[in-house]
Amino acid sequence: MKQRKAAKPESERDKLRQFQQLDDDFARALQDLDDPQSADDIPTGPPVRSLAAMEEDDSAARAETARQQAFSRQVETLLSDYQISHAGLKALIDTLMANGLWQDEGPAA
Repeated sequence: MKQRKAAKPESERDKLRQFQQLDDDFARALQDLDDPQSADDIPTGPPVRSLAAMEEDDSAARAETARQQAFSRQVETLLSDYQISHAGLKALIDTLMANGLWQDEGPAA
């Protein structure tokens, strides 16, 4: 079996020196926090969003999803009522666009 060497106890002087260095570093960090010139140097994370803002975003997303679903239902109803297939609708839109009768402006605002 290998013999383990006992860890040499640190001298009180070394412990005191390490503690004083740690204390100095901490004091310097506190001074940097109080210094208005160094406010830009403090690393920060992303801004914290409020619960109300997150709920508002969720509500807006749900409303948008509901609008998209309502639009899809209306299109499907019209296609069913007029007995037009999806391919037929695409062909109609392509024909209108090719003749300049339909402008591709994206979704209506």
